[in-house]
Amino acid sequence: MLFAKEEYKARLKKVQNSMQEKGIELLISQDTANMNYLTGYDAWSFYYAQCVIVHVNAEEPICFVRAQDAGGAYIKTYLKDENIIQYDEKYIHTWPLHPYDCLVEIIREKKWHKLSIGLEMDSHYFTAYCYEKIKQGLPNAKLKDSERLVNWTRLVKSNAEIELMKSAALISEKGMKTAMETINPGVRQCDAVAEIQRALFVGTPELGGEYSSIATLLPTGKGTSASHLTATQDKFVSGEATIIELSGTYKRYHAPMARTVLLGKPDQKKIDAMKATNEALESGISATKPGNTADDVAQKFWKVLDKYNIKKESRTGYSIGIGYPPDWGEHTLNILKGDKTILQPNVTFHMIAVMQFGDWGVEASEAIRVTEKGFELFCNLSRELHIKG
Repeated sequence: MLFAKEEYKARLKKVQNSMQEKGIELLISQDTANMNYLTGYDAWSFYYAQCVIVHVNAEEPICFVRAQDAGGAYIKTYLKDENIIQYDEKYIHTWPLHPYDCLVEIIREKKWHKLSIGLEMDSHYFTAYCYEKIKQGLPNAKLKDSERLVNWTRLVKSNAEIELMKSAALISEKGMKTAMETINPGVRQCDAVAEIQRALFVGTPELGGEYSSIATLLPTGKGTSASHLTATQDKFVSGEATIIELSGTYKRYHAPMARTVLLGKPDQKKIDAMKATNEALESGISATKPGNTADDVAQKFWKVLDKYNIKKESRTGYSIGIGYPPDWGEHTLNILKGDKTILQPNVTFHMIAVMQFGDWGVEASEAIRVTEKGFELFCNLSRELHIKG
């Protein structure tokens, strides 16, 4: 059990309060990070249907997992044994049977089949078939979207969570330093990523790393004008830039960062673009303090871009914390004009400036914590364009 039982109980109470506000009597949470947040469950079992069930008046949630994975729930969660419910192997990939056939039977047995039930309609791994099984199996229930209720509860971190993110940041720094050392002309991208991944897993003498929610992203050359490209067997070329986006991971908490390296002679247009990017980041970060909104941060960021006549349509940040594949975002706060989410102490977000200019681009980012009076950067590594002549 990663956190004290009291912390899990406090999380549950916050979720139940939000359920009451939204008129939800029973919550089915399939988001892997939400399951971890509510119970401590942590296993690579999310490719099968699984969930946490929260009754609005229950003392504990229920962890619903495949029988083969029940041992992990006994080891990782704080739950009593009776609140770990397993489904039989006969439901695994045996259409038309599905694990949620078992789930609806459990809900019926507990006389919860006529309640208002909140579903995570837009979460990863909650498939159309999951929804259909619930809808068909519980015809008298009132089904509604939970509107990322648990995700929003996760927005403000506890001090214990912040410490885990600081540990992840130390691993991020080691991974990025390894990237800067390894990326050289003639080196295969896959070989560089192998070294980066090794650094992210080895971590530090005190802190061992884990698998990240996102593969190390490594667009290079013309690829820097695109997003989310991963390494190939191609070699790095002198005169081209490479963007590195990665995150250290510690106890499932992330602190992502992005930097840009340029091989060969200095390129003034890339130097100027990186300078404007960092100026925009600095301006946005300076607006990070309790009481301000995500919009305030975004407005300051885009004001600098407007000064340089730089166009950018995509958001420039999002909340972070616990992460599982396929991404490390919390799917709540966005650093984007119009987002009126109020910043509070221990809100954490990844402010990322993805700047694309036709057939090239640059990028830099910071993982940020809102403090009592302002902000704190999780990582401490220069954002300047790293030129390797």
